[in-house]
Amino acid sequence: MEQIIASNIDNLFIITSVDFPTFNNRVIDRIIVAGESSNVNTAIVINKMDLDSEEFIKPWIELYESIGYKIFPTCAKSGEGIDELKQEMKNKINLLWGQSGVGKSSLVNSLYKLDLNIGEVSEYSSKGIHTTVTSVMLNVEKDTFVIDTPGVREIDPFGIKKEDLGHYFIEFAEHLVNCRFNTCTHHHEPGCAVIEAVDNKEISDERYDSYLKLLDTIEDDMIF
Repeated sequence: MEQIIASNIDNLFIITSVDFPTFNNRVIDRIIVAGESSNVNTAIVINKMDLDSEEFIKPWIELYESIGYKIFPTCAKSGEGIDELKQEMKNKINLLWGQSGVGKSSLVNSLYKLDLNIGEVSEYSSKGIHTTVTSVMLNVEKDTFVIDTPGVREIDPFGIKKEDLGHYFIEFAEHLVNCRFNTCTHHHEPGCAVIEAVDNKEISDERYDSYLKLLDTIEDDMIF
């Protein structure tokens, strides 16, 4: 998937949803790192907004917008947010990436009046069924392309060193230069400006926790 992201993609849209699979900020943050490390414009699409009667998703929208990411609240059934998302995709190559069952195919159908296969949630496993089994690039309008991808359950960005991971959490940027060590991993080192920013509530606990969890595995696929 990293190779797909790195080749001529204009937009990476992280597709998630309000209901099932349960909104998972850890998965979102991992996909964001994949996009940032590939220098691709990254945005978040939250589907099935008609199910958010208790406004569970509102704090998450506020968090990611405060960092600087565009958020597109949508509903494939009602058409909420579809025009705004379609405009953002216009004249671009757009990669849609997210967990199984979040409604990627139904979203593309709603955007472009297509008839892609739409899956259901498995009663046995309570996990989304893969309705898209390979990555397919669709020429949906003149100069507009959508890459519909298989749903994922887990994601680990590829080929990133521990000391470089912080560069792909963009809210860390203003603090990185103030760390005592230029190889700081922002985990345990003395004089770490990122840890200080977390303590001062300048960086959210949720995002920092995502960072630490990713830091644990980020080099597992690397050969030194």
